Amino acid sequence: MKSTLSYEDAPLVIKTTGLTKTFGSQVAVNNLHLVVKRGDVFGFLGPNGSGKTTTIRMLLGLLRPTAGQIYLFGMDNATSLPGNLLRVGALIETPVFYPYLSGLDNLRVLAARSGMKLGMSNNRRIERVFDLIDLRPRANDLYHTYSLGMKQRLGIGAALLTDPELILLDEPTNGLDPAGVYEIRQLILRLATQGKTIFLSSHLLYEVQQVCNRVAILHKGHLLKQGNVRELLHSERVAVHMRTPEETEQAFTLLQRVHAHGTMWMRDVSRGVDRQQNHVIFVDAPTARSAEIAALLAQQRLFPAELYHYQATLEAFFLEATTSSREDAVVARKLEMKQ
Repeated sequence: MKSTLSYEDAPLVIKTTGLTKTFGSQVAVNNLHLVVKRGDVFGFLGPNGSGKTTTIRMLLGLLRPTAGQIYLFGMDNATSLPGNLLRVGALIETPVFYPYLSGLDNLRVLAARSGMKLGMSNNRRIERVFDLIDLRPRANDLYHTYSLGMKQRLGIGAALLTDPELILLDEPTNGLDPAGVYEIRQLILRLATQGKTIFLSSHLLYEVQQVCNRVAILHKGHLLKQGNVRELLHSERVAVHMRTPEETEQAFTLLQRVHAHGTMWMRDVSRGVDRQQNHVIFVDAPTARSAEIAALLAQQRLFPAELYHYQATLEAFFLEATTSSREDAVVARKLEMKQ
């Protein structure tokens, strides 16, 4: 009887250790540690300029790392890059095709350039790709007649020609209308059912939450968070909204002190922004502890304007992580100026 590997035992498809890229004095990616396992749909998130595309280019060997290592399929890119890339398909930025060739002929040209042998097996693979990207009815239409969403799907089709194990997609929904975004989402879900490992760079957090099982959040080249989407969003938490910034800072300091003293039911204390864009304190604790949180604050004559259960979305989690990072940097700079 054939055994099935658990997720914990699944082989690594991407692993980076200390991955760093600098351009002169600018640090684009700083000491990045990523782990992507076989079968993951992995969301790679971050604001513009956070280092996402630079990281993908390093994974593909288009940029040489300043420091650190990249392992694809357990093999070091430094010595095994050509063989590794045979198992990878990628779409980076906007795909470019011949406008007056059909979608089918465009993929035939790319197949020939990629070294795929001409013949029945090649034709069957191209037909299979058109089925995957749901463009079979428009395969013989000229590329310039395609909508933007169809062009993007054809670009993903080009990445699928060699039936890769790992697919890297850099902002595949960029510039698409809601219908186009939905089409790409459905395509990614179809690919996931094929057992593909997908590394998806995006800033559309709602879409990422629909398709990804794991995510990493990058901010100014630094990895802020990495983990299972459900685990990151599932934990119970209480949002504490104070009346003034001064009270927020006082309450945050107090609750951090209580947490540091080993209060078992208080798992973490952090700052962030809620859905109404209020600066709040997040206390990772059961909602039933809300009265105790209020009592702790009241002992120091701190009275919240609101105190409520907070169910995070990936968008809210992202805003919290990046906002906390910015606030921590401001605090660090202030401390440096005092020294």
